Amino acid sequence: MTYQGVLTKMQTEFLDPIAYYLVFKNDFINFNQLLDKTISFEFVGYECLNCHLNKPIYRQGFCKSCFFDIPQAADWIMKPELSQAHLDIEDRDLEYEKKVQLQPHIVYLANSSNVKVGVTRKTQVPTRWIDQGAHEAIEIVEVPNRYLAGITEIALKDHISDKTNWRTMLKNDIKDENLVEWRDRLKAYIPDEAKDYFIENNSETEIHFPVLQYPKKPKSLNFEKAKTYTGVLKGIKGQYLIFEDDTVCNIRSNEGYVVNISIL
Repeated sequence: MTYQGVLTKMQTEFLDPIAYYLVFKNDFINFNQLLDKTISFEFVGYECLNCHLNKPIYRQGFCKSCFFDIPQAADWIMKPELSQAHLDIEDRDLEYEKKVQLQPHIVYLANSSNVKVGVTRKTQVPTRWIDQGAHEAIEIVEVPNRYLAGITEIALKDHISDKTNWRTMLKNDIKDENLVEWRDRLKAYIPDEAKDYFIENNSETEIHFPVLQYPKKPKSLNFEKAKTYTGVLKGIKGQYLIFEDDTVCNIRSNEGYVVNISIL
């Protein structure tokens, strides 16, 4: 059976273990059902996730011209502290920016390769944690806009990491942490503007991934360079497909690539 489509972030369902779906225009693949099966990939071309033209992908699934034009790729996406919609100040598209920035946001702690701080819209919990491959996470602050979440993250970054080591995460070379203790310890560093939004009483969320075999020395697959690849699927964690030969494919970093996928 062969599928063809544009790669986009896998959709997930919060089950035990997490369920993963790669959604194409007219079809979808449930990767959990393909564990221990041989899968073949063939790079076909590009399709920008915004203009849908066959143009080389620059970043985040967008061609270069779209990346520097559309609000979905503006700097405040990656740096929430740059958000200005609460001041009625436009960056690229004020209507879009208000829609995204002026809604409840969560500052959280997630343990994927280590305990890290992050920001996401409330509606993206627990999806954001799943996408990062976190096996446990907890909300620490819920604020009414993206700016407040951003300045809180910046303040906490002086005392805790904001990065995930993807190799450590995939090798499952991790340890459990008491995130409630981390939450309480970091409370003192929350900026004054966000102190009233601290979440006093909650518990951590545990996440289990469908993995039969973790890679010992993960090596990343880039469809543009490899053109073709065939391997036995052994797991899915974060947005990565894990194969028997230690090859791993980050679907998120290959967004906008058109591929053929064959189940052998």
